Amino acid sequence: MSNMQISDVSASVRSAFDFDVDKFPLYGPDNMRTDQYGLFRSDNGFIDGVKSISSRYVPHSTDDVCALVEAAANSLFDGEVECKTHWNRGHYVSIKPTQDRRVSIYGTKDNIFPAVIIRGGFDGKGFHGTMGLFRDACQNLEMLRKVAGANVTIRHSSGLRDQMNFLVDTFGSLQEGWENTITAVKSMENRKVNFENFIAETFASNSPSESDFQASEADPKANIRSVTIWKKRVAAVTKRVKHELMSTRNCAVPVGREVGEVSGWLAFNAVQGYFQHDAQSKKGHKSNFARILRASTDPSVRIAESLALGA
Repeated sequence: MSNMQISDVSASVRSAFDFDVDKFPLYGPDNMRTDQYGLFRSDNGFIDGVKSISSRYVPHSTDDVCALVEAAANSLFDGEVECKTHWNRGHYVSIKPTQDRRVSIYGTKDNIFPAVIIRGGFDGKGFHGTMGLFRDACQNLEMLRKVAGANVTIRHSSGLRDQMNFLVDTFGSLQEGWENTITAVKSMENRKVNFENFIAETFASNSPSESDFQASEADPKANIRSVTIWKKRVAAVTKRVKHELMSTRNCAVPVGREVGEVSGWLAFNAVQGYFQHDAQSKKGHKSNFARILRASTDPSVRIAESLALGA
């Protein structure tokens, strides 16, 4: 989506979410009454994967989402922004400013700039805002979990338009999260890691058993599934880091040579980028935004973040 003025963001969100979410009573066999309700989209009906709710639950509206988006944009960004939307059992909106807000991490080709991701789910967990980052080098949108001040939670309620001053102040606090994000990323860049060890630790819980490795070495044609999956994953992540060494650091790794030592930032992005772009898509993970969300919650990505930070 092209850049737009902040004043036009609400119209864009309303256009993307041009439906209501309504609450209706649920009935049992023979039209038996229950005390449970279900949530339904006005355009296509039942919302798959959302559990039943009580009579006290009030679903939020698109107007509530617009209020959140406007507050975030006005609190953190000036002028033009880029706005993208996604639906997954709730509303997701990402907002990022023009690229003149870039911060250099290494040279001229590895830069980041802020991106706010707002979530309004229908799972009773309220609204959530995250100060993420967009990285030029790999076109990744990332959300670091160990950065202080990079997340805010807002109580789930209707009529958020009447709470704009509160929302503006709440999202304004994410500015500290952006400064902390820059500090964390630069710390990753300054930390050197052995890439092979980094990958082994990151995927340790998915590693094949020693007996499977030995059987594969004894008979390369055995095609042991756990070893095949492991090797393909490691190869894909290694390919990513080699590409980035060349494209952002002008440093080529000869064919057949191990990567050796790299910055924690490059190692983390090789893992995060694999899950965002390369890992096999399952149901519900076809769009780019869905892949971003999947990568943000994947356990291996979180382990890689901790290792890159030395946490």
